[in-house]
Amino acid sequence: MSSAQLYDTIGATYTATRRTEPRIAARVWAALGDARTVVNVGAGTGSYEPVDRDVAAVEPSALMRAQRPARAAPCVAAAAESLPFEDQSFDAAMAFATLHHWRDPVAGLREMRRVARRRVVVFTHDTSAAGWLDRFWLTRDYLPEAASLLVDRPSLSELAGAIEARVEPVPIPWDCADGFFEAYWRRPEAYLDERVRRGMSVWTKVGPDAEQRAVRSLRDDLASGRWAERNRDLVGLDTAELGLRLLVG
Repeated sequence: MSSAQLYDTIGATYTATRRTEPRIAARVWAALGDARTVVNVGAGTGSYEPVDRDVAAVEPSALMRAQRPARAAPCVAAAAESLPFEDQSFDAAMAFATLHHWRDPVAGLREMRRVARRRVVVFTHDTSAAGWLDRFWLTRDYLPEAASLLVDRPSLSELAGAIEARVEPVPIPWDCADGFFEAYWRRPEAYLDERVRRGMSVWTKVGPDAEQRAVRSLRDDLASGRWAERNRDLVGLDTAELGLRLLVG
């Protein structure tokens, strides 16, 4: 299933759960530096597009494009691997939490490099490090099937190398406003909410059997206190390091 087909299927409630997290947005916008023109690749509903710059958006899903607010940047239908722009058309190119849906992430990053004169900024996940599955209790204890989604995907070093980028860790605040997969690391009850899960592509990709088994197990462990016992070290944390990364090249 292509990224466009995926989000045409699951994206109907996206704007309700996937809002801009201002602390992460500040990191992305700071990384753009003094770029005045920016292309946002895999733009979705536009939640991380800077409002003080001239932005063009690229989004393959018709459903996601339809949910972009009236004030959002103009958006074209295209894939990251074949951007419909001339070389060095923009000061910078950005992509937020979208690389894992691209058919060929390295090719997409090279396209971003082609159309950007100064800077490429990408928010993504490091799923190539040893033990990544155990970093997050949800994949470790309830959804090991997530590992199968990453077979043959490029490593973080390969992604960074495609745009000669430095890698910066991005901690997740406990009250993160953007409902991506790891966002509720200190609010486990949120994963029992069907609407919240529908804003996370992982659940659709692993399939309904794995999803319902994980939800049942989590619900039981929350009721019994087992989750709290296993994860008591999380209660006092304001942020968590769960492998989110910013590539700046």
